[in-house]
Amino acid sequence: MPTLAQSAGDLFRHVAADKAALYRAIMDTFAAAKRQFRLQLRPDEVQIEARWPGATPALDEIQLALSQLADWGNLEAHPDTARVSSVEDFYRARFLYRLSLGGEAVEAGLAVFARTLARQSELQTVALEDILTQLSALLALAGETAPDPAKVHTALRDLVRVFDGLADNAQAFMASVARTIELQQADVQAVIAFKQRLIDYLNRFVSDLVGRSGAIASRLLELDSRIEPLLLIAAQRERRDAAPGEEQAAALAERVGTWRERWRGLSRWFISDGHIQAQSELLRAKVRAAIPQLLAAVSSLNERRSGRSDRSADFRILARWFADTAVDDEAHRLWRAGFALNPARHFSLQADTAHADPVPASTPWAEAPPVRVHPRLREQGELTPRGAAPHVRTRDAERALLAGRVAAERAQIDAARAIFATGQATRLSDLGTLDEQAFRLFLNLLGEALVVQSRPGAEVSCQSADGLLQIRLVPLAADSVASIRTSFGTFTGRDHLMTITASGGGHDA
Repeated sequence: MPTLAQSAGDLFRHVAADKAALYRAIMDTFAAAKRQFRLQLRPDEVQIEARWPGATPALDEIQLALSQLADWGNLEAHPDTARVSSVEDFYRARFLYRLSLGGEAVEAGLAVFARTLARQSELQTVALEDILTQLSALLALAGETAPDPAKVHTALRDLVRVFDGLADNAQAFMASVARTIELQQADVQAVIAFKQRLIDYLNRFVSDLVGRSGAIASRLLELDSRIEPLLLIAAQRERRDAAPGEEQAAALAERVGTWRERWRGLSRWFISDGHIQAQSELLRAKVRAAIPQLLAAVSSLNERRSGRSDRSADFRILARWFADTAVDDEAHRLWRAGFALNPARHFSLQADTAHADPVPASTPWAEAPPVRVHPRLREQGELTPRGAAPHVRTRDAERALLAGRVAAERAQIDAARAIFATGQATRLSDLGTLDEQAFRLFLNLLGEALVVQSRPGAEVSCQSADGLLQIRLVPLAADSVASIRTSFGTFTGRDHLMTITASGGGHDA
């Protein structure tokens, strides 16, 4: 009796059989019939409805293929008595065929396999909007005294489904972004056009991700202390579908644990947890890094178009030249010309004194007398150069110029520090206009403070990267606006109360 592994192996035999195309056309027809809620097909219906790779096969050939698929376990055959009109028809072998349980599993697996291979890595901006919508719905349900279990379960289930799609596509993109485009075999104009579309696509996704991640994180933090009852409601609703022999308490505990794990994964995707960076931040960094990678690849393509040497292309051309040679002598001459393997006896080397007669340049190395090579020439590729040693050039002027530039930059940085390091609380909206150096220092300090902020609206206290300044940042009202004018433009954002104090440590100029 065949084992389970052997039966499972037989289900896939039609994929690699001699008539694989015929078998696959038949199985595709039954899979389509299953999707159309048709349970059984006759051989003549298969002949009419199937998409054959070539000419339509004869009905006898189709019947033999159906019988073989039934033997392998992909199909089930049942006697067809609906068309019997005589005793001869009754005793004639007529069958109805339908997908077996194993055949359905094989078709489902092959369909998933084909979709996975053909799937392109998408960055789903719509999914971010759907996640925010579902979180808002859950927040509204959490505020009700007696939430509707069906609404709670539907909202959580839709949220998990949308998030699974977003996470899977993001993971596929992060894994394949380095090989998004194959420049070696692509048309130049197509590459340049695709480059612009991809950059626009990535910029649009980063903009949506930055804009919506904060709102999603805010909703998650609001729900963090109120989500447990909703998870319990969803688990209790799912427990009603538990098998009769399954213990109700164990089934409820298992489903509650599953929902908690899903919620924890969703939270960690958008909110940093200790030393673990949020996955949305990693995705944003990966997307940003993809743009310079693409630009570098296009730059490399332009360099090859401009006539620079491409070693791999040169070797391929040389290989074709070797293949075109008629005799070995031509191949040897091509080898010497291609790799510069010509006699080098015209160099100023001392031959053996026992052989005073000059050796022609055409003499093979194996037949020529030995040549003594100086160890320095062998190790470094050159002998001691002749003539006086070159004079040492003084670079005092260049050093003075660099020192002056460093001092000027240090003075500009100290002046910018003096503007902020007052030790007094200052609203960002009161900073007014900043010059270039002061604005750059402000952006650096603001970025260092916001990096350690645990959630929007939280007070921040940290030290600058160089350890010279102590930064304290207190967010004001959510609708407050601060505008800072610079030579680059106007910087606008939420108003904060900023206090910067010198740490007391000096620095070297």
